[in-house]
Amino acid sequence: MNGYIQHSGKVIQTDEKFKLVMAITLDPRTNYREGILRCITSRSGEIGIHGNVDRSELRAVSGDSLEHFRIGEPLKIKHGDEIIAQLGGNAGDFIGLEDPDIWIDEKTDLMHVYFTIPILVPTDDHILVSLGHAVGKDVHSLEMTEPVLAAHHRDESAKEVSIAPINKQGVRFNLFESHDRRDAISYSTVRVATVRDMGAPWEYGETVFHPAEHNIPWIAGHASPGPLFSKEFIDVGDGKMVGVMNGREANLNGDKRTRYRMFSVGLFVYDYEDGKIDWVSPEPFIRDSEARTITFASQFVEQGKGTGILYAHVDDSFVRAYTLNAEEIKRSLKSF
Repeated sequence: MNGYIQHSGKVIQTDEKFKLVMAITLDPRTNYREGILRCITSRSGEIGIHGNVDRSELRAVSGDSLEHFRIGEPLKIKHGDEIIAQLGGNAGDFIGLEDPDIWIDEKTDLMHVYFTIPILVPTDDHILVSLGHAVGKDVHSLEMTEPVLAAHHRDESAKEVSIAPINKQGVRFNLFESHDRRDAISYSTVRVATVRDMGAPWEYGETVFHPAEHNIPWIAGHASPGPLFSKEFIDVGDGKMVGVMNGREANLNGDKRTRYRMFSVGLFVYDYEDGKIDWVSPEPFIRDSEARTITFASQFVEQGKGTGILYAHVDDSFVRAYTLNAEEIKRSLKSF
């Protein structure tokens, strides 16, 4: 599948303190020159092997172009400690905020930031994963609220939001990554959330894509929704949008440990009126030339004239940019 050009080099200037970075999200009000980045503070285990634990913090980033950003100050989110303590209780081990997404409310010009709140529960050997929320004028004035999707037990899980337009019913059917377990195998799934207020708690909805229910090898183990393209970039009809989907091949289980396989970027078509995924590409769209196991998209910046820049992190280690071509992508949608 064609339709992109991989940029050379890395987007983020790392340093001795932060050698591993990922999950960039950018503020459109600054012409995408400022945003937020996830920085890894410590890593235990090996990428691609079950049991690896990354501890993280979110930091501001800024850049003079769309290809070069610098790491700034850590995000100071008011009321963050209190909210996180309420979620984890006394038994949980909070390992740091992860995977931010910026959304700007055009009516109020306020910044809403959504992020993963992961809490290890050693007594039960699992992770509680909530989709957190903060709001403010910019990255320097954020205040945390209760999560928009809170995980109170291991059967609830929410992260990696994909924000949909308001539909004819006056609601948004946002997508998010969730979790399911079948026959002792763990899957990352895509679920829908019914959203009436972007800053208040959302409603958990149905699973709309489960890797175990589709015979698509590149996304047979894990699925996570990525950015949706505007209709100005690619238009596939009323009530539908094209976006990128992050997908991973089925796990390899053996030697008393689970080994994760290749994570790639694919395409999907979303019916945001009914909250249903109509199509997922039979083949991946992007696999970075240097990736050993992960290419994971987090941000898309449209540039006009049918082009845009997609940002993805490679092996949970660095951020790469790719130029996308709308006309080439449209040709790959012929099976839709």
